[in-house]
Amino acid sequence: MLAKPKPTSQLGFFATFEEQLNRSHPLYQLANKIDWKVFDQSFSKHYSSTHGKPAKPIRLMVALLILKQLRNLSDESVVEQWSENSYYQYFSGEQSFCPKQPCVATELVEFRKRIGTEGVELIFRESIRVNGEDSNDIHLSGDTTVQEKNITYPTDEKLHKKIISKCRSIAKKEGIELRQSYTRTVKKLSVIQRLRRNKGGDVKARRAGRKIKVIAGRLTRELERRLSAESLNRYQMDLELYKRVLSQQRSDSNKIYSLHEPEVKCYTKGKEHKRFEFGSKASFLVTQTTGVIVGALNFSTQVHDSKTIESALA
Repeated sequence: MLAKPKPTSQLGFFATFEEQLNRSHPLYQLANKIDWKVFDQSFSKHYSSTHGKPAKPIRLMVALLILKQLRNLSDESVVEQWSENSYYQYFSGEQSFCPKQPCVATELVEFRKRIGTEGVELIFRESIRVNGEDSNDIHLSGDTTVQEKNITYPTDEKLHKKIISKCRSIAKKEGIELRQSYTRTVKKLSVIQRLRRNKGGDVKARRAGRKIKVIAGRLTRELERRLSAESLNRYQMDLELYKRVLSQQRSDSNKIYSLHEPEVKCYTKGKEHKRFEFGSKASFLVTQTTGVIVGALNFSTQVHDSKTIESALA
């Protein structure tokens, strides 16, 4: 049986954006349960009222962070899907459909840095309040696990090559012409390292790795000599991190495993398919009957799972 044709007449001129949505949709209901004024009152202190470019609405940025966690999306994906999803836009406080992206993905990174740990905890507390009586269960279940970071498997060669790339970028940004960029040299040495499994290739690969480390040290020291006092002060923390990576040994504790996530720790989990995990420990408390997460805590230091329960309960 053929389907009956649907009316194609346009909506009334007085139909609002809200009236076009399904009121039983979870995001529609959640948008009207959250007290958005709490975030405006708490986060407005992080902005200047007279200086700088006008910022994005606080509700929009908070809503994007919540949607990112609800749908398990990256910053880039949640910004892209926002321009296609009416419920995302209503959840963010829009009064009409907007076909363009609300912001650049990197603005979410800056917003998280702006509100800090205190701001994220405020969003978390509001998520607990929204659950009402379901979050008041006195019986809790706790667990601690490793929260892996988005980094590649760390090796000394990878870190040394990244240091070389970072030094080139700093030199280009500051208008410094390096004595030698080593672009072709590093490329040839990388080819030698890829032939490690060939006959006699292991010795050549280790020799190439040592050469790459020497080059990374040369570029780091050259930047320290040639950067102006103001620029050196701006990049001092980065250069100190590079020198720490170049000086660390295989058996050292508190090693650096990532340049963009230097706080990453190595955990031996004993899993057959994955011996090591790189990240930080996260502890969670969940109500036993309703399944509401009422506690979440991150540990930047290496602590045993049994030592995290007191801090998590507190």
